[in-house]
Amino acid sequence: MVASAKTAPEIPTIDQAYSKISNSITVEWETVPGATSYLLTAEDGDTVIETMVASSPGTVTGLKAATLYQITIRSVGAAGRSQASSPKQAKTVLAAPILEVSSPSPDSILVRWETVYMAIGFSVSIMQANGLGRIWKENTTNTSLTFSSLNAGTLYTIKAYAWNANGIPGDDSICNQRTSPRAPANVQVSFDSGTLKASISWTPTEGAFNYTVMALGGSSELSCSTSFSSCIISSLQCGTEYLISVLASNDAGSSKSTSAGTLKTVACAPGKVTIQEDSPGHLSVAWPNVKLGDYYVAFVKSDDGLEVHCNTSLTQCNFLSECGFTYFISVFAYNKAGQSPLGDVFNYTTAPCCPSDISPVFVSGDRVELVWSPARGAELYETKAVHGFHVVECNDTTPACTLSALECDTKYNITVYSFSEVRGSNTSCMSRFITTAPCSPEIKNVSKDAVSLINVRWRSTNDDATYTVTARGETGLYQCSSTGDSCALEGLPCGSGFSITAVAETLAGRSLPSYSVPLETVPCCPVGLTLTQVTQSVINVSWTIGTGAQTYVVVLESHAGQSKCHTHETHCLLGCITCGINYTVTLKAISATGLTAECSFRSYSSSACCPLGVKLYRLGPNGIRIYWQASRGAANYSTDLYGSKGIFTCTPNSSPNFCDVTEIPCGDVYTVMVSPVTETGLKLTFCPKKIYSVTCSGSTLGMDYLSSDFAS
Repeated sequence: MVASAKTAPEIPTIDQAYSKISNSITVEWETVPGATSYLLTAEDGDTVIETMVASSPGTVTGLKAATLYQITIRSVGAAGRSQASSPKQAKTVLAAPILEVSSPSPDSILVRWETVYMAIGFSVSIMQANGLGRIWKENTTNTSLTFSSLNAGTLYTIKAYAWNANGIPGDDSICNQRTSPRAPANVQVSFDSGTLKASISWTPTEGAFNYTVMALGGSSELSCSTSFSSCIISSLQCGTEYLISVLASNDAGSSKSTSAGTLKTVACAPGKVTIQEDSPGHLSVAWPNVKLGDYYVAFVKSDDGLEVHCNTSLTQCNFLSECGFTYFISVFAYNKAGQSPLGDVFNYTTAPCCPSDISPVFVSGDRVELVWSPARGAELYETKAVHGFHVVECNDTTPACTLSALECDTKYNITVYSFSEVRGSNTSCMSRFITTAPCSPEIKNVSKDAVSLINVRWRSTNDDATYTVTARGETGLYQCSSTGDSCALEGLPCGSGFSITAVAETLAGRSLPSYSVPLETVPCCPVGLTLTQVTQSVINVSWTIGTGAQTYVVVLESHAGQSKCHTHETHCLLGCITCGINYTVTLKAISATGLTAECSFRSYSSSACCPLGVKLYRLGPNGIRIYWQASRGAANYSTDLYGSKGIFTCTPNSSPNFCDVTEIPCGDVYTVMVSPVTETGLKLTFCPKKIYSVTCSGSTLGMDYLSSDFAS
């Protein structure tokens, strides 16, 4: 069995240990076979710091400056690490001073630092950063040092270190510092009065990064900054004297300021401008004196574009003006620097012009509508109508007004005033008189003086008025006129309804119509009247329609009595009529409101009475005599026999109470009716009928009475 064992590498030996940087110590040693790396250890009694390195030399970092350390080293191999080597002492060098540099003047640089631990002296050197020129080096035990006689605006490199009691220098501290620039020269100032800006220019200064221009005037301080050789200061105040100065600056600081003298700006525009219209058509414009102002120009521009001005060394100007214009007024002050800025623009509005061409376009009893041409400068129109203590007002923005709630037939003093919110009313406008239309008449009564004559009366308080009365209905218009208090309407048709109104008219116009009064004429009488005998005691009366009639009353009257009918129809059956006498016939047409027209008055004879005692006698084999008793009122009769073999008629010739039928077939049943005949030849058919049987047996001589089988 073969076994192998690995051992740690040998312990290395430190050749030397030294410090070149205040936070590290460098160690040198001989290489140890089998070692792959080395472990360096630095101890100061308080702390232990280890560092693994690959080969010699090796450096331990993270140490304290000016501190004595015990240094050891171990070799590290695959089998582990060796024991620590024999220690070796080494001390870190002094720390670098921390510099604070500045340039208090364009030719000097001040270097300051804090005390460095264990240091007994310091070395500081300076040279231009570009490497040109000489190097200044100074040793000192102080903590500050000033280098002078340097170039202004130039970048310098400063290097400093401390040394200990053994004279060993510590770490270096390096920084750059630029000297501050010199003040700019050849400063020029140019002022722009229109924009209240000043342009300042100068000759560029060596090493200056930036320039600042200051303008001090009164209580204001303005400035501008630039990297160029000119700058513009804006927002200068008018009427102010400024002290101008320029300074250059870089990262080291600023130069002393260079005074460019004073700058006088333009005067301010006058404020508190007062405008007065001493008398119509004359404006006075005044203002106070302003600082730095030599003379003034006042501009007055009207709202139609016309502009006038005045130039004066005083503080007042006078201008002509017109009504209804707004004037825009501005005042400028002038000096050698130019024109003042535009100040407040004041405006003054003169009183509006009076309306013209006032004319009424409508006049009624309680209203007057007016129009007029627009007045320049008027924002509102105020119209007043005055009659005694009665005042009516109307305000509107349009050139028109309607005055309402006026009294009819009254003369008003009417004035239209123009008004503007700024200046108020123009009270010098002329007035005119306008009379309202007449009052509406009041119809007192309507009377019927005749069938077609209607008299209308009214009440009115108008002076010199003509009145027109109108009857308006479905059949048309009917009018009458008068200057008094009544007139008559003629020719109104019957059976019609009318609305009657009255209107008054004067030179001022027409009144509203009066309240209408209804009028109804009597109904029209029917054109035709017809009486028809229905039965011996009943008559049918018929007529045509009467316009406007709702019902009718028909009366038949005689010494024997009266028969009457009231109906809404155009016909009526009258009973209880006595036959064979004369009647008086009356027809009345009555409207829905009860107006009655007496329409007809005529006589009528009732029909003759039907005959009594009708009998039949045989006259031989083929003859029949019909006999009856003559009745009242009858003059003629007609006899009719109705049988199955024919109809036979006979008319009396000489005697009023019988008639003969010579040829009539026997062996038949006959219906016999004897009827009175009217004067017009009309045969009445309402008399009773009788039925007789005529046999064929019997004597042919003399007269045999035929008995009635039945009567109907």
